[in-house]
Amino acid sequence: MIEHLFWIGYVGAGAALLFAFIQIYKVFKYPDGNDDIRRIAAAIREGANAFMRRQYSTVAIFLAVMFVILLVLSLNGFIIIYTPFAFITGGTITAFCGIIGMKISTLANSRTAHAAASQGLNRALRVSFASGSVMGFIVNGLAVLELTVWYMLLKYVFKETNDNIAYTMVTFGMGVAVVAVFARVGGGIFTKAADVGADLVGKVEAGIPEDDPRNPAVIADNVGDNVGDVAGMGADLHESNSNALVATIAISFGAGYGIAGFMLPIIVSVVGILSSIIGTFFVQTKESLDQKSLLNSLRRGVYIAGGIAAAATLPLIHFVANNAAGEGGAANPMLQNVWGIYGAVIIGIIAGFIVSLFTEYYTSDASKPTVDLANSSKFGAAPLMIGGLSLGMKSTAGPIFTISGAAMLAFVVSGGFRYFDAGLLLDYNAGLYGIGLAAVAMLATNAIILATDAFGPVADNAGGIAQMANLPEEVRNRTDALDSLGNTTAATGKGFAIASNAFTGLALLVSYVNIAQAAMTNAGQGTLNLSIVNPPVLVGFFAGSAVVFLFAAMCTSAVQRAAQSIVQEVRRQFKEIKGLMEGTAKADYATCVDICTRGALKEMIAPALLVILGPIISGILLGVAGVVGYLAGIIVVGFTLAVFMLNAGGAWDNAKKYIEKGNLGGKGSDNHKAAVIGDTVGDPLKDTAGPSFNNVITVSCTVAIVFIGVTVAFSLM
Repeated sequence: MIEHLFWIGYVGAGAALLFAFIQIYKVFKYPDGNDDIRRIAAAIREGANAFMRRQYSTVAIFLAVMFVILLVLSLNGFIIIYTPFAFITGGTITAFCGIIGMKISTLANSRTAHAAASQGLNRALRVSFASGSVMGFIVNGLAVLELTVWYMLLKYVFKETNDNIAYTMVTFGMGVAVVAVFARVGGGIFTKAADVGADLVGKVEAGIPEDDPRNPAVIADNVGDNVGDVAGMGADLHESNSNALVATIAISFGAGYGIAGFMLPIIVSVVGILSSIIGTFFVQTKESLDQKSLLNSLRRGVYIAGGIAAAATLPLIHFVANNAAGEGGAANPMLQNVWGIYGAVIIGIIAGFIVSLFTEYYTSDASKPTVDLANSSKFGAAPLMIGGLSLGMKSTAGPIFTISGAAMLAFVVSGGFRYFDAGLLLDYNAGLYGIGLAAVAMLATNAIILATDAFGPVADNAGGIAQMANLPEEVRNRTDALDSLGNTTAATGKGFAIASNAFTGLALLVSYVNIAQAAMTNAGQGTLNLSIVNPPVLVGFFAGSAVVFLFAAMCTSAVQRAAQSIVQEVRRQFKEIKGLMEGTAKADYATCVDICTRGALKEMIAPALLVILGPIISGILLGVAGVVGYLAGIIVVGFTLAVFMLNAGGAWDNAKKYIEKGNLGGKGSDNHKAAVIGDTVGDPLKDTAGPSFNNVITVSCTVAIVFIGVTVAFSLM
């Protein structure tokens, strides 16, 4: 019986965590360079640790307040008693994922720089990729482990019903998502404030190279790579993976799949973990700086992992369906459509790769759109800005059509439409289970996808260390090639995350409708009216759409304000510290790190509270129907705006790097200065506001579900 196969979840989690520790051991085996390299790396590590301590001290206060609120609500019957504890465990584990990723990246940067100097490009890739894979496998392994443990406790220790299990899982997902949004927004504000400030004064005004030790913001910039692009990203991707599993598990009970419906997404994730381990051994490259060659070296590992996962899943689905009884011991309805459920898995895997190809096409400096964007710099910054905006808008069509088509296909093949003798029958739960499973499958090989993403900031740090330690120019050329590759793979990883969260958001939205209807019936409030012309639904959609743009504005404005402080401080130091520009005096790096830290911690609160409170306020003002419209607006508009921001920002960044390789006049040229301005504008889009919408979608949906009791009891509509 399937009940006896819980050890599969533990085996998969154990394999992921064991492989992560092996990769940590491998990173530590590499030498960390000379005294200059170690000194610079230590300064970066110290700044990153200081920020993380202060950030999570702030987050811990918020979690404690939320725990008390949830505990009071549970004691008064609005939510079930497990809710506060599920929320805390989800948030704590998410913070742990980010912290571990940051710790290893700040230890790998010096080793990557030394490898690039002493052993060449392939070894530098292997070191940075090993560091990235630590994050990838910890994120996936803990997601499987924590949900398996919670299910076993609820089912076999506390003997809870399926409905209460599903609700607790969603609460766990809310804790994961809330901490992820703090990590993404806070880290994103820090990293982009430092980056923008360093570039505007250093490159544009002073005309000094990137990562020049004379620039007072250079250490803060390198710290930002770790706290934003590693720690923030790790929390973000852990959230995406966990909530894809949560949404699918919650729907499985409504579909009547029982224990089989729970085990299948866990098994798909375990297969993805094992496939990703195999795929990592195929990531290696020749000593070539060509971006296509480097990109193919990473693609090879990802595609092999995806192919193995696709092939291995089919027999496991057959096994699960054939060995699980349905409710009351009857034949499990999953048996009626094994091939359809497998089809949903394949659709999810293929859709993820298609979205990544669209992202890669629009952001890689080896592709025509980004090269054309770089060429527009010949005519100044304004045409380059217009071109980047146009590119970002155009790039939304492919992912949106892909996800829309994949969602419909997954819905249909997994049983959303079933033909019986009596005619066509709509089985929304079966179809939505397929959509959720497609999201799980898309992220099944997330471990290697995240590894190809997380190595980029390590390579970026290595380049900064090489510059500040006065290593030969060829070393910086190697790290720049890896950094440019990392920009493309980072955009791809973000594309995977936002695409899967669109699937997950849809599944959670319908879960909300199902749970809310049951709550309204129990309260004697009648049937839920979800007609688009029902005013609360329409007003809710507008409200959700407005919150998306308000959130984006708050994030980008936060970067602007923090960056202005850095610009002012860097200008002050260049003016007041005698000999700084000549290289005879030392910059005050600590002040810039402190300014970024204080700015990020102050500015991250308001956007996070907007997202958390939005579903609750809309529920009280507009009722359950209004919340449905609100969530629909968040999902649809948030997904579209995220893709626009990610791709426009990524293209501006790689257009700059295309010029820095020696094209169109190279570094210091007028074309380069125009491209730096484009990259500066794109920074808060691609690294702060854009990726945060992964968390905005799931925070909104999970908060709405957890607070259904409050909405039904206190709604004004």
